[in-house]
Formats: sequence, structure tokens, C-alpha cells
Amino acid sequence: MLKIAYHPIYKHPLPEGHRFPMIKYELLPEQLLYEGTCTDDNFFEPDIPDVDTILAVHDTVYYNHLKELSLDKKAARKIGFPLSKELVDREVIIADGTIKASEFALRYGIAMNIAGGTHHAYTNRGEAFCLLNDQAIGARYLLQHDFVNKILIVDLDVHQGNGTAEIFEKDDTVFTFSMHGEKNYPFKKEKSDLDIGLPNNTEDKEYLNTLKNTLPDLIKQQEPDFIYYLCGVDILASDKLGKLGCTLSGCYERDRFVLQTCKDLNIPVMCSMGGGYSPDIKIIIEAHANTFRLAQQIFF
Repeated sequence: MLKIAYHPIYKHPLPEGHRFPMIKYELLPEQLLYEGTCTDDNFFEPDIPDVDTILAVHDTVYYNHLKELSLDKKAARKIGFPLSKELVDREVIIADGTIKASEFALRYGIAMNIAGGTHHAYTNRGEAFCLLNDQAIGARYLLQHDFVNKILIVDLDVHQGNGTAEIFEKDDTVFTFSMHGEKNYPFKKEKSDLDIGLPNNTEDKEYLNTLKNTLPDLIKQQEPDFIYYLCGVDILASDKLGKLGCTLSGCYERDRFVLQTCKDLNIPVMCSMGGGYSPDIKIIIEAHANTFRLAQQIFF
């Protein structure tokens, strides 16, 4: 059965006019239930994880500043959300969703988190709507508990996974692959194990050819026994923060290819949704919903 992490805290209240589309975390599960892609049984509610699991990735001083709401103003401003206890709890619960979804993926082949993909969170700081790095926390959890030996992170959000690259810079058990817009945020890139920067306005054909010419060989070389997939839908031409030129069908084919590859090679995959900032919320929901539809079609 497809298991999906979701908690009502994912939809966090923001000041009116804020550019982050928080409403998607409420609308996406509603859409999946309405259309019959999922039932209530598909969803599970994450909780507060053990603090040691978070501190296996994040600096203790930074985490304590988050919990105490004592980050300095500059550090808090980089995060882009007004800092509050509920916001920090939200990020911690998202991380637990990814941890538990990782365990479900080992059992069922795939599992998802409605939120997550917080790849701009570094060991000791957050930025760009990311406080804690959920997939890094999940990866370290699996490795420390000897569930897996080698992990591949496939980050196809339009923005480079700079925090993830920094966290695993000296860790040979996790290979970080980021394919992103070269001229987009972050403007000072970190060094992933493999970075592919795409020019502005890259369309479906070039995007998909690049991915299909890269991922199978990468998997063959690295031989991972688990994959984290960050499937941001901000590669769409309509995305106001994206700068690429992909269509909904191109985004669908991207997800189909990644998930089918994982299924064919019998590699468990855990998916975090990542970014999506199209002005029309219906486009964001449709693009994200496609990922869940494909998971059901390919794996179950």
C-alpha cells in the first residue's frame, strides 16, 4: 500500500500576500481523496521524532536556537517565514514524516511525504523556507540503523539542493545529485556529488533527455540500495520562481521515468514534494497530484 505522510500542521498560517503557497498542503490530500487516487488508509500522521535523530544531521546550537526562537534577526530573515513555535514544530513533524515514510518505502517499495524537500537547510542554518533538512535526516536515520548501506538523493527541484550538498559533502554513503536551473537561486552554489545546471527556459525535450542520459548510468555506477527523490514542480514554465520551460506533461514524464526506473531496478524510493510556485494553485496541485497517481500506477 502507498503510505503518505500528512499532518494538518503542514498548512501553516502566513501573513497575507506571502509568496509561499501554503494552501497546497491542504488542497493536495483533498484532491487525492476526491479523485480516488488515495483513501484515508493511505495517509499516516507523523509526530515529533527523537531529538537525537535530528541532531545526527543538524548542529545542536542551531537546533536549540530554533526551539528557543532565539535565532538572530539576519538568520531568521534568511528562512523567509516568521519564526514561531508552531513553525518549528511543523518542520520537526515534516522530518518525522520523511523518516517514517522511509521505513514504509523499505517495506512497500515507495512512500511519500505531502510536504518536505527542505533541501536549503544546512547543518547549522536554514534558508529559503527550509529550517531542517528532512531528506538528510531520513537518510542519516536509515544509515545509522543499518537499514541501508548506500543512498542516492535525486534532487530535481528547480533550485540546487545546497544544504543537502553541504551536509553530505564528506559522506561517501550518500551521493547527492542535483539537476536545477543554473541561473536561479542559490546564486552561490554548493558542490553536490553531481550537479547539472540547466539554462533558463529549458524545455521538456532537453530536460528529459538530460535526465534520461544521466540517471540510469548514475545508478549503475553508485549502486544505491535506497533513493530519495525530491520532486519539486517548480520546473514548470508557469512557475514564478522557476525560470525553466517545462510543461505539465513534461513534469509528468520526469516523475514517470524516475519512479519507473526505481521500480524496474527494485530500489526503494521515498518522495518529498519540494517547491511549486505557479500563480494558479490548480496547476501546482495537478503537477504534485501526478506524482502520487504515478506512484499508485507503477508500484501497486
